[in-house]
Amino acid sequence: MIKGFKEFILRGNVIDLAVAVVIGAAFSAIVNVVVENLINPLINLFFKAESLDKALVLTIDSSHFGFGAIIGAIINFLAVALVVYFAFVMPMNHFNQRRAAKAGVTEEPEALPSEQELLIQIRDLLEKQRSA
Repeated sequence: MIKGFKEFILRGNVIDLAVAVVIGAAFSAIVNVVVENLINPLINLFFKAESLDKALVLTIDSSHFGFGAIIGAIINFLAVALVVYFAFVMPMNHFNQRRAAKAGVTEEPEALPSEQELLIQIRDLLEKQRSA
């Protein structure tokens, strides 16, 4: 039981996930500062509201629909995704490509057989079945 737990913890995916959670938590502070000090002032210019949470609110009877909050969440998500891609994913992909090139590894997939070759293989298999 302990051996299985040790293997689980030391798997690369678990370590990568733990690092991602820590980086994500630290990165959310940066995104919050950017939203508070850049996005919200721009929103204030256009919508005369302190943040998107208070902008574009539709009130019907006693129900309040905060479309601005939804737009704000989408902008926040896109900001995080953009920075994660350009700060982490793209450089890591570039690094992996350079490392593979140095090692002489090419990423070309094997050529698939043509339709004619597949038909010939099927014909040969059928002939073997008939003769057996």
